[in-house]
Amino acid sequence: MKQNLTKKQQKDLVQEVLKDYKRRVEEKKIFETKWQLNINYLLGNQNAHIGLGDIYENQNKFYWQENNIYNHIAPLIETRLARLSEVKPSMVVLPASAQDDDISNAKVCRDILDSCSSKINLSKIISNATTWSEICGTSFYKIVWNNKKGETVGFNQNGEKIYEGDVDVLVCSPFEIYPDSNLSCDVDACGSIIYAKSYDVNKIFDEWGIKVQGSDVQSFALSSQAGMFGNPNSSLLSKITKHNQALVLEKYECPSKEYPDGRLIIVCEDKLLYYGKLPYKNMHGGERGFPFVRQISISQPNLFWGTSVIERLIPIQNAYNTVKNRKHEFMNRASLGVLAVEDGSVDVESLEEEGLAPGKVLVYRQGASLPTLLCDDSVPNSFSEEEKALLEEFLSVGGITDLFGGNNTNALANLSGVALQLLIEQEYSKISAIGENIKFAVRQMAEQILRLYKQFVVGQRVSRLVGNNGVASFFYWDRGNISSDEVVFDTQAESLRSMTQKRNLVLELLDKGIFADEDGKISGEMKLKVLDALGFGMWEESLDTNSIQLQKAQRENVELLTNGVVPKVLDIHDHNLHISAHTAFVLSKEFEKACEQDENLEAIMLQHINEHKQMLEKTNKGV
Repeated sequence: MKQNLTKKQQKDLVQEVLKDYKRRVEEKKIFETKWQLNINYLLGNQNAHIGLGDIYENQNKFYWQENNIYNHIAPLIETRLARLSEVKPSMVVLPASAQDDDISNAKVCRDILDSCSSKINLSKIISNATTWSEICGTSFYKIVWNNKKGETVGFNQNGEKIYEGDVDVLVCSPFEIYPDSNLSCDVDACGSIIYAKSYDVNKIFDEWGIKVQGSDVQSFALSSQAGMFGNPNSSLLSKITKHNQALVLEKYECPSKEYPDGRLIIVCEDKLLYYGKLPYKNMHGGERGFPFVRQISISQPNLFWGTSVIERLIPIQNAYNTVKNRKHEFMNRASLGVLAVEDGSVDVESLEEEGLAPGKVLVYRQGASLPTLLCDDSVPNSFSEEEKALLEEFLSVGGITDLFGGNNTNALANLSGVALQLLIEQEYSKISAIGENIKFAVRQMAEQILRLYKQFVVGQRVSRLVGNNGVASFFYWDRGNISSDEVVFDTQAESLRSMTQKRNLVLELLDKGIFADEDGKISGEMKLKVLDALGFGMWEESLDTNSIQLQKAQRENVELLTNGVVPKVLDIHDHNLHISAHTAFVLSKEFEKACEQDENLEAIMLQHINEHKQMLEKTNKGV
């Protein structure tokens, strides 16, 4: 569509985007300043404050004042991130109808999501996004289709590889997103969004085929330089220079009456890199929309940006630093002394240089008043009481309680296991709302992932699925399997501590004999499942012969479909296990789809099963 525009139209379009971007920068500046202040306090530059729309460092009123930092925000945020890292939502896809095919497709969609999560390392992506949302209050996921990912399917005329393409998920900081209005309640409520990011000019040429002039671009980074007043404990969040960079603006406009498929306009400097419709059908019903998903920490009504708990902790941190510094100043006065002397009675310059050193002989003028110390001997209790109160307020406002620390150990020793469990659940409930926001964002991301596969996948694909026990399995699918993109959470894995609860439940059921057979014994297969649920599946499977036999049969199934390798029957095979695994494979939906492409597969597999049966019959007869 870009080719249909005249040079004047392209120039006007570029100027329109640049003007719109400058307006959004000004409207968003107040939020970015707060985020910069949050980062400063997290990194330890807690003498910073906002003034005249920028970050400044507080100045001491007197040269002798203590100005040290006692950072309690950083460990509290680290604790929150550690607990939020346990949010690992298990997703299921609702079938489009109650028909068997739709139910089977829903299971395939869940496997697709699990396989994609493993490929893109979803846990790390969620962790990065949660770090941004905890610090700034908001973070974003950008879900795109990357033509340079996936398996190689061929080569072009230049000998370059052609890939099948795959989904890619990027984490975007709030500094890179510019909505049309800061009062929009979510991404879908925006009329347009600008995504601003600096790229190396060589990457811009590789991506869009247009050369632009590189320049120095400033970016936020942690600087090791000392503060304005030489405080070595101070760390400044400053701007460092990145060379040979250019700022790329991607403006996404939602579908409208004038542009039914929306618009994507990509601009760099004074050049138009791309102009066309929105590339992804990532909304419900196949509609085109923004490739962004918003994740917030604490929601603010009718506001696009969330709030960080750091904003609530900053006043407490300032009060705590003040109390500690004034307390130390008082102790310095008590130890070094504040001397009152009569004018002209002593050598003041000598006292200022040397102080009151132990054993010092203080000479004063005959007839003058004796110099005296003006200081109490003990620190007032109000300092310690205020310090303790502020520490408790830190934990209360931060949503974290040191349940097993301090003086609580003795009190908890007399509580029952049920009471302790209730206390732990209450402890996690304080940040459960943040966990719900994370899961809501992940669900939206999963829906967009399925819709991108539905839009771009051509032909049949094979995906790898790794279980909790470390054993990989493969399954075949195509875009026809994605008959539903409605994702919900598995209600059995809704807790922040689902793994711990799952283990306790398995142990309780094991103790009650639920897993035992009629003779009161646990079969080898059930033993593997129990150990897998307890997290020892990989260790046990590496030692158990039955599991190795099953893995061999499963590999034979996959090799037949992927490489056309006809499996062989060996004397060392456990024929019962192989017959069971191959029969289940022949009856599966994946095998039926594969047989539609190659009619010989069914005959090959049935012949292989019959060979196992013949070998089993010979073994039973002792031949």
